[in-house]
Amino acid sequence: MSFIDTHTHLFDEKFDPDRSEMMHRSIDAGVSPLMLPNIDLTTIEALHILSDAFPEHCYPMMGLHPSSVGADWQSALETVHTHLFSGKRKYYGVAEIGLDYYWTREFESEQREAFRQQLRWAKELSLPVSIHTRGSFEDAIQIVREEMDSDKLRGIFHCFSGTAEEAAQIIALGGHFLMGISGVLTYKKAAIQSVVQDHIPLEYIVLETDAPYLPPVPHRGKRNESAYIPLIAEKVAELKNIPLSLVEQETTKNARRIFAI
Repeated sequence: MSFIDTHTHLFDEKFDPDRSEMMHRSIDAGVSPLMLPNIDLTTIEALHILSDAFPEHCYPMMGLHPSSVGADWQSALETVHTHLFSGKRKYYGVAEIGLDYYWTREFESEQREAFRQQLRWAKELSLPVSIHTRGSFEDAIQIVREEMDSDKLRGIFHCFSGTAEEAAQIIALGGHFLMGISGVLTYKKAAIQSVVQDHIPLEYIVLETDAPYLPPVPHRGKRNESAYIPLIAEKVAELKNIPLSLVEQETTKNARRIFAI
């Protein structure tokens, strides 16, 4: 089997005790490459260290997570810009970016400005984006629509767990954006199951873990890791009543198209 984990934070400190072993479990499970979205200024060093240790498998992305947009957001964005445009290191996307209104809306307008700026950098660099939307889908997709003035804007709505109507809005972007399906799909009675089954064609699906978060069944409640991607693929195959090999083939092809890898 060969899968791509399109969104995984394997540089997170939760992997410090056994990162090398965890990485080899993922590689042995046929999950590679692993797309690594940055979070904020505190995670850049760990992101680079892991990417350098496993260059054939770990593909770094650079961005500022919306939950990290605070009073110093402009300074943080300047650092992100420096990394993206320095040419010293190859990045495979601008991520993790987006809007998060779940915890606080104190910096709501700043989040929108930071999101829009990073979308523009992605267009300038012809890089895909990985978009985080929590309690903010309508604002996020509206900004994406406004920035779709170029065929260069493309990416993934990461950890998609929205409605059929929201899926239709992403599909209406004309194939420029896909939906990242995570371990939430395996949770009993998860509403995303019927959406994936009936409303999201396979050509709009990529797989992700968002490790160390959102582990699929039977690992729910434990630390997630990229080796569990096949469990998500199996659930997609079950819901759509198609062979696992087809899910493997198509989601991998979709990811390679978006990330140009």
